[in-house]
Amino acid sequence: ERARELRKNATRAEAFLWELLRNRQLLGRKFRRQHPIGRFIADFFCDDARLIIEIDGAVHQEPNQQEQDRAREEVLRQHGYHLLRFTNEQVLYQTVQVLRTIGDFVLTHSYETPPSPEASGEEGRGDDGANPEFARAVVTYLALAFDRLAAAYNSLCRWQPAGEKIADVFSRQALPMVWDFAEPNPFGSASRSWDELFKDTVGVLTHLTCIPPVDGANAPAVQQGSATRLPWPDNFFDAVLTDPPYYDNVNYSALSDFFYVWLKRIFSPLPQRGRGAGGEGLYPDLFATPLTPKSQEIVQDPNRQGGKEQAKAFFEQMLTQAFREIHRVLKPEGIAVIVFAHKTTEAWETVINALLEAGLYMTASWPIHTEMQSRLNAQETASLASSIYMVCRKRPAEAPVGEYPSVRREIEERIRHKLTQFWDEGIRGADFFMSAIGPAVEAFGKYARVEKLSGEPVTVAELLEYVRKVVAEFALSRILHNAQLGGVDALTRFYLLWRWTYNHARVPFDEARKLASGVGVELTEAWLPGGLVQKEKEYVRVLSPQGRGKDSRFARQTEFATMVDALQRACILWEKNRQKELHDHLAINYGANEVFWQVAQAISEVLPEGDREKQALQGLLYGRKSYRLDQQRGLFEEQ
Repeated sequence: ERARELRKNATRAEAFLWELLRNRQLLGRKFRRQHPIGRFIADFFCDDARLIIEIDGAVHQEPNQQEQDRAREEVLRQHGYHLLRFTNEQVLYQTVQVLRTIGDFVLTHSYETPPSPEASGEEGRGDDGANPEFARAVVTYLALAFDRLAAAYNSLCRWQPAGEKIADVFSRQALPMVWDFAEPNPFGSASRSWDELFKDTVGVLTHLTCIPPVDGANAPAVQQGSATRLPWPDNFFDAVLTDPPYYDNVNYSALSDFFYVWLKRIFSPLPQRGRGAGGEGLYPDLFATPLTPKSQEIVQDPNRQGGKEQAKAFFEQMLTQAFREIHRVLKPEGIAVIVFAHKTTEAWETVINALLEAGLYMTASWPIHTEMQSRLNAQETASLASSIYMVCRKRPAEAPVGEYPSVRREIEERIRHKLTQFWDEGIRGADFFMSAIGPAVEAFGKYARVEKLSGEPVTVAELLEYVRKVVAEFALSRILHNAQLGGVDALTRFYLLWRWTYNHARVPFDEARKLASGVGVELTEAWLPGGLVQKEKEYVRVLSPQGRGKDSRFARQTEFATMVDALQRACILWEKNRQKELHDHLAINYGANEVFWQVAQAISEVLPEGDREKQALQGLLYGRKSYRLDQQRGLFEEQ
């Protein structure tokens, strides 16, 4: 009776939304209004997705009502229901966004597939004797080949001299404007022609069809669904392998729209004998929305999620839920392999938190080179060459509580053992830092939690800060060939680590700050006028000798408190062939210090061939014996 009364007295927003949802207008799904669920009444309900939609008026902003709403939501969620809330104003004035959010949710939380068109004729053949499934496959592969054609026929394509070919719009991890775009000929047989792309597609299919088929229960199956709601029972899989979204790197759903709009047109129903389009076309469940679903994509996007903090919280919440689903479907002795790569410890902190919250812990990790080092964006950014493959298991329910002092010793021992192995295998730079995270989490994650002596829990952020310090000390000792680190000032250590890790790249401020704090440097003090560090909005760049040589404040200095400042001045004087000034400079600034020359040699070794700073350092080192080095400044002044 209460539900019937509410239907008769619907608010303006409820009535408006009902006109858009009724009669299966949205994705063919059935919605009910003012639907009783136990002792509650939902404004709208879609049984297929177990989705409740609530339309809130001003009363729901009051604290008492909000508390009641939270209690109600908790009860419903415990019974397997999902809730979406919108205000009256959102429904009335942001209708498209509301419908898109509902549609995205239904698509990613519903496993009832709309019926496909039935094949007519006998034995699965149409009226013309063709096999419908074979025809469906042919059309699908032709559509994919056409999508490749679209990627090559647009104003963002460019000529690639190295291969004497046309590079399509997605040949780089960027979408810049191209002033002199290249235009291929679809009817020839040269680069990016239909003939070339079609032959490539056939070649791939030829290779795939050589793989022996597997029948019966072991036959592979492909399903579309949400990683946060897997359609398999508990303790089902021996192993789960996943390559989750890399934090804020790529909005795949947005990029997918480029291909989606063409495929949607190709797979839409065709006109039938002079009438309009009939039937559902191919894959109606996959192409039901105008563009790809986006609201539930696990990606850190401040523009989509309302700010940086909200985006970080959304990503961690969704990733944790996905990892919990892995935990649920994994057998007690099963393993999960998770691949991740990101240059920021903030992203790693989020992923590790999600892993631990989901009840998974790392038992092994390996850096594997997976990225192209020749990518254009790698020249100006701190790009990684490796991805970290993390092997995880379910953490036992009776896992102990760890005491931080003893766990920290265990972590350092584990890290140093693995770092020696990684170093011997040639892993360097940013990859080396990231590779150390896995061994640390292996030791940290096997505990239910790790506590300080005060009883406070140790956070993942604190763990990663400690890891950075251990790695920095290890790397410096190896880079300097076990020279005495005590003779190297903190800023010079920072400079050496920066060149080894990032070369000349600009780096987000927070990452630069963490590297600096690992060797005891306050970064903000280093970008004073004439300083070593340059701030470029939210990025940081460490200047080369050539960059600092343009600063008159640095040029006027004659005495230097740090090795790196003295070394950069020496490089400037060497490049300008001001030999007497160079001799005098080294006589009073570290020239007689053996560690100074070891630092110069170490920086030279970590820089790439052809680098201008490397050439200056090599020239300086080559002429070392010819410099007139006075051992004491007082002696020099007397002469």
